[in-house]
Amino acid sequence: MEITTELVKKLRDETGVSIMQCKNALEEANGDMEKARIILKKKSSSIADKKSDRNAKEGVIVILEDDKKALLLALHTETDFVAKNEDFTTLAKSLAKLAFEKGTDEMKSESLNMINPVIQKVGEKIELGAVKEASGDVLGTYVHGGKSGVIVSLEGGNKELARNIAMHITAMKPKYIKREDIKDEDKNKVMEVFAKEVEKEDKPENIKKKILDGKISSYFNEITLNNQKYIKNPDLTIEQLLKDNNAKLVSFVRESI
Repeated sequence: MEITTELVKKLRDETGVSIMQCKNALEEANGDMEKARIILKKKSSSIADKKSDRNAKEGVIVILEDDKKALLLALHTETDFVAKNEDFTTLAKSLAKLAFEKGTDEMKSESLNMINPVIQKVGEKIELGAVKEASGDVLGTYVHGGKSGVIVSLEGGNKELARNIAMHITAMKPKYIKREDIKDEDKNKVMEVFAKEVEKEDKPENIKKKILDGKISSYFNEITLNNQKYIKNPDLTIEQLLKDNNAKLVSFVRESI
């Protein structure tokens, strides 16, 4: 069967892969469109396998939400150029939508069938990153530049407050919500680091202890959400902001690329 330009164009429009790949698939299939589709699908898996050892350090973060739950999904690729590609961003949104509607497990079971054809189009490794969910009475979300995303769950307060706190978390990157959340293992590691610094000070031991306690307290204040100064009003801590709005922070999830 003759492989016409119209036939190649039809397969190209349908699959989005290169004209040469479409032409080769049609030639291998002797012009049978269905066989050509199968050949391209098979080759997309082969191409994905060959790129599996590459470093996918770029990507995009997508968040979907309704009144009761929110889902954050990260999709990774090799370059920022592809991370901004419409096929790639559409894939990220489609994966997030599937996870949001059908559950993360079902999305993951379908993910390779969705990802491999896009790898064939863009020519770079693509891999699924973190998928995180949160639920609650009051949810706030924020995505910064497609590279960093946060979901906040509150008891009390309102959606605007939750979103403002999500923006704050994006900027300030807290590790804990409150001081009580800090594990003894983490405390000990920080103490070891600062103890070496303080030991060099030419001061009495009781003064050294005060300096050490101050350094440790300051360090954990910087990475504990409740103790951080609110970026929109540094006169308030997040703890005071929540209290003033009769709200309690239940949880937050954060992911960045």
